[in-house]
Amino acid sequence: MERRQFLGTCAALSGAGGLPALSAWADTATRFYERAALVDAYRAPLRVRDLKDETNYVFHYPYAGTPCFLLKLGRPVETAATLKREDGSTYEWRGGVGPRNAIVAFSAICAHKLAYPTRDVSFIRYQRQPSSNSVAQAIHCCAEHSVYDPASGARVVSGPAPQPLAAILLEYDAGQDTLAAVGTLGAEQFDAFFRKYEFKLAMEYGEGKARRPVGTTTVVKELAQYCRQTIQC
Repeated sequence: MERRQFLGTCAALSGAGGLPALSAWADTATRFYERAALVDAYRAPLRVRDLKDETNYVFHYPYAGTPCFLLKLGRPVETAATLKREDGSTYEWRGGVGPRNAIVAFSAICAHKLAYPTRDVSFIRYQRQPSSNSVAQAIHCCAEHSVYDPASGARVVSGPAPQPLAAILLEYDAGQDTLAAVGTLGAEQFDAFFRKYEFKLAMEYGEGKARRPVGTTTVVKELAQYCRQTIQC
């Protein structure tokens, strides 16, 4: 992003209601994209009050083919976390947004081997209860058993993942009770994702269309409605 465009985006975002102070995101781990309002399956604004606690929701951002998790954790998520990328650099995650700061969002592309939710199956999802392979209230990728803590910026709890999931920066409008995605924080995997799944994404979205920006809105669905099977482990 050119400096002039970046500064203009920063100025606009810093005045948006419900958005954390811009200084909290002003580091090299932050990337801003076009603002996309989160909407339901009928293209109506998604209301936070309608989200169910600890339920997997999926939307796409910043590209048509890059899935993300939206979670209402049912508990306050206010503690900042210092996180480390695979290259050793660090960044600060500033917690959740919305009522009780309980809303978080992360890229649903696993940081290990790029497993992600497809229309057919998802090996990665948030789980409420512990299992023999994972702790409770965690995002678990069953492909290689990488486990992430969504209440701590998707920090790696266990498994082979070399870094946290990239966080999706959310803007919350308290007056309308709505959300919008405005950028990412942390290590993006998009280039590697598009290279690895080029053929598969072309079959699903059409040649080159998976990498198109989502536009000004993005649809949110429950994971159970988005894909046919979710792997439990």
